[in-house]
Amino acid sequence: MTTHISFHGAAGTVTGSCSLIESDEARFLIDCGLYQGNRSVRELNSRDFPFDPSAIDFLVLTHAHIDHSGLVPKLVKEGFEGPIFATRATVDLLQFMLADSAHIQESNAERRNRSRERRSLPLIEPAYTSEDVAAALKQMQGMDYESWFEPKDSVQVQYWNAGHILGSASAEVVFDPDRSGNKLRMLFSGDLGPEHKVFHPEPDAPEGFDYVVCEATYGDRERPDYTIASRRETLRAELTAGLERGGNVIIPAFALERSQELLHDIHTLLDRREIPETTVYLDSPLARKATEVFIRYSDSLEDVDIDGAELFKHKNFRLVQTVQESKDINGVAGGAIIISASGMCDAGRIKHHLRSNIWRPEATILFVGYQAPGSLGHVISNGADKVRIHGREFKVAARIRRIGNYSAHADQSELADWIMERTPVAGRLFLNHGEDAARRALAELLSERGLSSGKIVIPSFDETFELVAGTARSKGRAAERIEDAALERDWHSDYAVFILRLADRLRATADPAKREQLIARLGAALDE
Repeated sequence: MTTHISFHGAAGTVTGSCSLIESDEARFLIDCGLYQGNRSVRELNSRDFPFDPSAIDFLVLTHAHIDHSGLVPKLVKEGFEGPIFATRATVDLLQFMLADSAHIQESNAERRNRSRERRSLPLIEPAYTSEDVAAALKQMQGMDYESWFEPKDSVQVQYWNAGHILGSASAEVVFDPDRSGNKLRMLFSGDLGPEHKVFHPEPDAPEGFDYVVCEATYGDRERPDYTIASRRETLRAELTAGLERGGNVIIPAFALERSQELLHDIHTLLDRREIPETTVYLDSPLARKATEVFIRYSDSLEDVDIDGAELFKHKNFRLVQTVQESKDINGVAGGAIIISASGMCDAGRIKHHLRSNIWRPEATILFVGYQAPGSLGHVISNGADKVRIHGREFKVAARIRRIGNYSAHADQSELADWIMERTPVAGRLFLNHGEDAARRALAELLSERGLSSGKIVIPSFDETFELVAGTARSKGRAAERIEDAALERDWHSDYAVFILRLADRLRATADPAKREQLIARLGAALDE
C-alpha cells in the first residue's frame, strides 16, 4: 500500500488547515480551512485548489473554526460531492459559521467590485455564496466521539475529544486494505485545548501510531500556570482598571468559544460584584447564534457554575442583533464592555468599535486571543502608534492590554505532553499549524524529552510526503502558490506601514521645499 500526505495549508502559518491523504484505497481531506492573515495569504482563498475537488472521496473535519472549515463550500462549489464528517456539535455550529462566512465573502466581493468598476477593472466573484453553503450542509454527517465509522471500504475513522472548542476532535484514521490486520494507523490532532479550559475536558486519544500530525500554534510559548479562578481574577483586574478610566473596554473576540467564555466569566464577576456595574454588549450576530448552540449542549459542558437555563444570560447583557443597534453602541462614550468579532480585527463589527474608541486615551483595547501576522489585531497589539481602518488613519491613544489565558490552544509544554503520551510513533511526527519558529522550538523540546529528532518532520506549505516502511520521503512541493516569507509578512503589510511613516514625515516637515524634495526623491526611486 502506497500512501501520500500533502500539507495544503497551516504549514508555516496557522490558518487554512488542509491535509490531503492519498492511498490505494481512498483520497480524502482532513479539514478544508479558510486562509487568514495578511493579504497575500488571504488571496489563496480565491485561487484554485492544488488538487481536483471532484476526485476527493470524503472530508473529515476536526472542528468548526473557520480556519479549519471555511473553504468547504468552495470545495463543494468546485466539484466535491462526497460525505463530510464532523462531530454533531460541529455540524450544528457550522450551520451558522459557514453562512456568516459566505455573507463576508459576498460583501467583500461587492465592496471590491465597486472600486474595480470605477477603475474599469474586471469584476471578481466571491470564493463562494450562500447557495454553496446550503449545498455543503446537505453533505454533512454528525458523528459521536469514540465511535468508529467507515467512510470507505478499508478506511476507518474515530473521533477523540481535543478539548479545544465545543465539538472539537482529533481524528484517528486506520487503513486495513486486505482486512489482514496489517494496518496503517494515523492520528491528526486538530487543534488541542489547554489543561485548564472551561467547558471541556482535557484532550485525549490512544497511543502507538505509525504517523501523527500535530498542531504547533503555541509551540514556542509557555503560559504561566493558571486556574480558571486565577484567569478570572486577571480579567477582573483588567476590566476594573479599564472601566475606572472612564472609557469603554473593547474586546475583539472570536465568535465561537472565546465570546462564550468571556460572557460566563463576566456573568460570574458581576454576580459577585467584583467589577463595577456596567452594560456588556455582545455585538456579533454569529457569536449570538453560537451561544444558542452552547446552551443546547449545556448538559455536556464542564466547570459551569451557572444554571444551564441562565447560561450566558444576565440583566446587564445586551445581545446586539441589528446593524442599527450596533451603530447605536458607537454613541456610548465610556463605561461599557463591548465584545465583538472578528478576534483578529480583520472583518466584522469590531472595526467600527475600534474606529470609535482607539483614539480615546480613556479607552482600553483588551486582546484575549491569537493575532496572526499581518492582521490588524497583530499590528495594534504589537505597539503601532497609528493604524488604518476602513481607509482612514487613526492614532492609537487607547490603552492596549492582552490576556493570554483565554487561548483555546495548548501551550508548548501541553503540546509536548500530548505528543509524548501518544508515543511510540513508529514512523514520523509531522508538526503543522504553526509558524516556523514555533514548530522548530517544539521539535527541539521533543528531542530533549527523548523523541528522536529524525522522527520529527516540519513540512513546508504544499509539501507532499510518501509514507512507506516507517519513514516519510519528501516528494517536494506539489504547488508553488505562495512564497514562505509571505506567510508571515507580505508587501501589503510593508506598504501600509510605509504610507503611515511617509504621512508622518511629510507632516513633520515644515519647509515646503523640503517636502517637495522628499517627494521628488521618492518619484525618482520609482522611475529607476
